Amino acid sequence: MLKIHQNGMYLKGGVPVPAADAQAAGLAAPAEAKKGTIAYGILQSHNTSGNPDKLEIVFDAMASHDITYVGIIQTARASGMQRFPLPYVLTNCHNSLCAVGGTINEDDHVFGLSAAKKYGGEFVPAHQAVIHSYMRECYAGGGKMIIGSDSHTRYGAYGTMAIGEGGPELARQLLRKTY
Repeated sequence: MLKIHQNGMYLKGGVPVPAADAQAAGLAAPAEAKKGTIAYGILQSHNTSGNPDKLEIVFDAMASHDITYVGIIQTARASGMQRFPLPYVLTNCHNSLCAVGGTINEDDHVFGLSAAKKYGGEFVPAHQAVIHSYMRECYAGGGKMIIGSDSHTRYGAYGTMAIGEGGPELARQLLRKTY
């Protein structure tokens, strides 16, 4: 049976405790309890605002695949970017060269390689790795934050808070703007 609790739950000794009963059970108030979570610790360690309630996040690394990195890099370049200010991995796993016309996407891959060389990124050639396996193996780790231009970017099992976003948010990171 499914029971919906409107105000959240605590878990104490393996037993669920409704938030309304938290004080009687000797548990911290929700606002204080959240400070003990892994997510809170990761967010605060990446918060540059100095205010724990107003997050201005910087990431440890970024990742994009060949369907998205061209637009992201061109937007950032047109807005004044001179170098990638954080590790930026450009993978070639979505628009593979075997798709639709053989080499129809080759220009995107050439652009990615030249951008990685020019701006200091990491280029992963086609058929070498998938964006998420590469990031998990090379960049994910306890307490880190990664932003990727793929909607299902996530590495929580590694203790990494990862966010999948649209291209404009990644372009902002390349321009040293906070999230």
